[in-house]
Amino acid sequence: MKSVILNATAFIFTLCLAVPAQAENPAHVKQLRETNLCQQCDLSGANLNGAHLIGADLRGANLKGATFESANLEGADLTNANLEGANFSKSYLNSASLNQANLREVNFSKANLSFANLIGANLINANLDNANLLSADLRQADVASQALESANLESARLPEGVNVE
Repeated sequence: MKSVILNATAFIFTLCLAVPAQAENPAHVKQLRETNLCQQCDLSGANLNGAHLIGADLRGANLKGATFESANLEGADLTNANLEGANFSKSYLNSASLNQANLREVNFSKANLSFANLIGANLINANLDNANLLSADLRQADVASQALESANLESARLPEGVNVE
């Protein structure tokens, strides 16, 4: 009898470990969707694919590992936000403020970042393949020249010492 209980307990424990954890705060996700305001919110790991968050206030929010594929964040304020490892592929971030944001390992492939402010942002290991950075401001951003090679940089302001031909 004890072995049956132990085996059942071990099986249930294993199942609990296999279920992926949801890190985001559901109340914060609801607040963002209803009000477009969520400063300092915990949205880490949230699935916001295709969301319409035009002009959203996400200053200082934790968006680590969140997915925003094909989302519209035009004019959103993500100043000082943590977006490490987030997915913004095919998203619209034109005229967004990403100043001082942690954009380490963010996927911006095919994203529209035209006229975006990325002053002082950390773009180490960010994927900018075919991203549109038309007139974007990247001054003081931490980004490698190689990461910008396939991006549209027409009229963009690049960090000092970064040259892309």
